[in-house]
Amino acid sequence: MARYLVHRVFGMLVVLFLVSLFTYMVFFLLAPDPAVQICGKTCTPERIDQIRANLSLDDPFLVQFLHFLQGLFLGRDYGTGASAVHCSAPCLGYSFQSAQSVTDMIVQRLPVTAVVAIGAAVLWLLAGVVGGLISAVREGRFTDKFITSLTLGGMSVPNYVLALVLQYVFVVWLQWLPFPQAVPFADDPAQWFLNFILPWTVLAVGYASSYTRLTRANVIDTLGENFVRTARAKGLRPDLVWRRHALRPALTPIVTIAGMDFAGLLGGALITESVFGINGVGKLAADSITKNDQPVIMAVTLLAAFFVVVGNMAVDLLYSAIDPRVRVGAAS
Repeated sequence: MARYLVHRVFGMLVVLFLVSLFTYMVFFLLAPDPAVQICGKTCTPERIDQIRANLSLDDPFLVQFLHFLQGLFLGRDYGTGASAVHCSAPCLGYSFQSAQSVTDMIVQRLPVTAVVAIGAAVLWLLAGVVGGLISAVREGRFTDKFITSLTLGGMSVPNYVLALVLQYVFVVWLQWLPFPQAVPFADDPAQWFLNFILPWTVLAVGYASSYTRLTRANVIDTLGENFVRTARAKGLRPDLVWRRHALRPALTPIVTIAGMDFAGLLGGALITESVFGINGVGKLAADSITKNDQPVIMAVTLLAAFFVVVGNMAVDLLYSAIDPRVRVGAAS
C-alpha cells in the first residue's frame, strides 16, 4: 500500500508540473505580448515596460518559468529596489491592475467557494444516491418513471436559467428567502444558512440528476449478479440486500465522479457565483475575465487543475475503503 501511495503522489506531482508548464506557455509564450495582456485594457507604454521588467519577460522562456516555480515554493519579488513588491510562497502571481498578490485574492475568496461546493455536494450526493437506489428497486414502476422524468428535466435546465427562476420565485415573488449577502456565520448562523440555500440547490440539481441515473444503472446491474442472488437465496431481508450487497459495489463509479465534480467546484462555480453575487473564486475569475486580468485568470486555472489532480488521487485512495479488491491489487 505504501508503494502504491508513493507512486500515486509522484504521478500527481508530474501531472501538476506539466499542467503548470502548459498553462504558463499559454499565457506567456503563445500570447502576442504578455506585458500588454497583463497590464489590462487601458495602459500606458511606460506601465507596460515596467511590467515587462518586473516579470523579466525579456529573459528566455525557461528562465521565466523557473522564476514562476521559485515563486510557488520560495516566493519572489516583483521589481527591484525600494519599489519592489514581495509575494510570499506560494506565489501564484501579482495582479498589476489590483496591485495585490493573486494568492491573497484567492485565499480571501476560497472559503466562500468551499462552503458553496460542500453544501451542494452534500445535497446532490444524498438526492442522487437515494433517488437512484429507489428508482432501481422500483424499476419499471410509477416511482421509477417519475424519478427518471425528474432527472431528465434537471439535466436539461441550464444553471443560469434555474438560478434566475428560483431567485425570482423565492426571493422576489414569494419573499421566502433573502438575496445572498455577505453575512458571517458567527454573526447570524440562520441568515448565513438562508443565503446559501439557493446556490446549493442550483448547483445540486444538475449533478443530482446525473448521479441518480448513474446510481440506478449501477444498482440494477449489481442486482443481477450471482452474489446478490445468493444473498437472496439465503433469506436476507430485501433492505439488507439493497444496502450491503447492491449499493456498495455500485458506489465505486459514484465516488470517482463525485471526487472530480467536487474538486472542479472548488476551482469556482463561475456561473452560479456570478448570478447570485457570491464573492467566491468563480466570481473572481469572471470579474478577471471582464477586466482581462491575466495573472488572476492563470492562477484560478492552476488552482482548478490542482484540485482536480488532488481529488483524483483522493478518489483512488477511497477505492481501497469501498472495494476490498483494490486493497489486494495495491498490496501486490
